[in-house]
Amino acid sequence: MYTSFHRIDLPRTIVVGGGVLDKAGGYVAGVAQRGSYVLVVSGPTVSSKYFERLRASLEAEGLTVGLKIIRDATVETAEEVAREALESRIEVVAGLGGGKSIDVAKYASKRAGSVFVSIPTVASHDGITSPFSSLKGFDKPISRPAKAPEAIIIDVDVIAEAPRRYNIAGFGDLIGKYTAVLDWRLAHKLRLEYYGEYAASLALLSAKHVSQYAEEIALGTREGYRVLLEALVSSGVSMCIAGSTRPASGSEHLFAHALHIVARNKPLHGEAVGVGTIMMAYLHGKNWRRIRGLLKTVGAPTNAKELGVEDDEVVEALTIAARIRPERYTILGEKGLTREAAEALARKTGVI
Repeated sequence: MYTSFHRIDLPRTIVVGGGVLDKAGGYVAGVAQRGSYVLVVSGPTVSSKYFERLRASLEAEGLTVGLKIIRDATVETAEEVAREALESRIEVVAGLGGGKSIDVAKYASKRAGSVFVSIPTVASHDGITSPFSSLKGFDKPISRPAKAPEAIIIDVDVIAEAPRRYNIAGFGDLIGKYTAVLDWRLAHKLRLEYYGEYAASLALLSAKHVSQYAEEIALGTREGYRVLLEALVSSGVSMCIAGSTRPASGSEHLFAHALHIVARNKPLHGEAVGVGTIMMAYLHGKNWRRIRGLLKTVGAPTNAKELGVEDDEVVEALTIAARIRPERYTILGEKGLTREAAEALARKTGVI
């Protein structure tokens, strides 16, 4: 009898379009009972720009609204939000903003048993959909199980107002699926790890989709950003289906996490993932020059200098990347790269 199983939680409502922030109340009301209390988790800058619009829309639907301003994405902050949600019996926790606000909100909603609603204001990574949260304060900088959103509300006009660098970072995060899927397949072949063909194909499709629209995304058009956002949603859904981050996170993400540990000047997550994908594609024997060309097309970093990090930091990150998640087998192997091999890899691909 086949006994292996995992639970698949998928969003009930996904809305992508211009001006939808002012209609958010109707979509939230669709996943919550009338009169529910909605706690909006947001940063100071984003909340000052968009909270009043969101509140007006929510209150128009008979929902009670509160605001929790956060300044970091730590376990301590997320637990604080969870306690507030439990004590006040808050039915809905909504993340309004970038990765920090959404990661805190999704983790807190899981701890509090609340409905989670994702309302991103930047397109920097696929965490807007995934049931995993990246918070500081755990023993390792890796994603932890959180809660999949019941509703995802994405206003393309709001995304277009965000700093271009953040949206381009989302492209880098998506390009990483090219090597993440290869790593997952490798782990399946060599370690008999569960491999979901459908989830892998969906993640890979998101990378291929943005690759075809690289020039549109580079121009920052509404159509380009819509494609980027839909691909980020698709990638996040692939993780919901897989029950893990495997289809969307492999050796390129391990490198990005490691670089975030060793670098004095921290690049954006998606930027580091993009550069990591160049190098990991080389190790997989794939067309790493094409990966670099796609990143160049959208204006994303392709080397240490453009990332704002030192050459030695890239090499150091490569040597420790495999130890970030030793249970997750990738092209880096169990022990990772020697310093000599790491430096040779980075030089061969033009990263240093």
